[in-house]
Amino acid sequence: MENLAENLKRVRERIAAGAERSGRDPASVTLIAVTKGVDAETICKAIDAGVTDIGENRVQEARDKFPSLPAGVRKHMIGHLQSNKVRHCLELFDMIHSVDRLSLVEELSRRAAARGLVVPVLVQVNVAGEATKHGVEPEALLPFVKRAAGLPGVQIRGLMTMAPYSADPEDARPVFRGLARLAREVAEADVPGVKMEWLSMGMSNDFEVAVEEGANMVRIGTALFGSRRP
Repeated sequence: MENLAENLKRVRERIAAGAERSGRDPASVTLIAVTKGVDAETICKAIDAGVTDIGENRVQEARDKFPSLPAGVRKHMIGHLQSNKVRHCLELFDMIHSVDRLSLVEELSRRAAARGLVVPVLVQVNVAGEATKHGVEPEALLPFVKRAAGLPGVQIRGLMTMAPYSADPEDARPVFRGLARLAREVAEADVPGVKMEWLSMGMSNDFEVAVEEGANMVRIGTALFGSRRP
């Protein structure tokens, strides 16, 4: 595993550069360390180096590792969530980024309301229209938000997307710009109970462009931990 402290420093410098280019405060951008395939010991080292937020793709992997982590780190579910894993997800995570269908929102609502919880969620949007990606279609986003907003136990706090991988980060710019535009449209609709507080977009290969386009959550794995198992 590479030098985490040095990697973290470099990533934060790049986030700061992207924020400054767009006239934003670097402190407004939350770095989420993606810990898929990373063991608990290494995650603890990352937390010791200053990581405050971690993101996991799989509920089972989170269940295996989270009991070994120190208290206080914020935990984000960033992978595709199956409805039958919702109960465990609510026990493990502080925020869910990957809400992509009404049936999932309804199950989250039912489970969270039964526990007296209000879980913050982000709606995943398939801005690029990729057949292999999950997410609400852009034209269906506002109706989706309006229906989900009426459910107890969940609160929509923003949007998330994944850009198609490209060797050139600039290729992702239209996707990130599109998500920011959609967030403005939802905000202007003034749906009761809905906040467009967070834009979760950008990963190791394109996060500087995402920050320039308004991301205030970036999901970084490889740039921190190096290559890992799939």
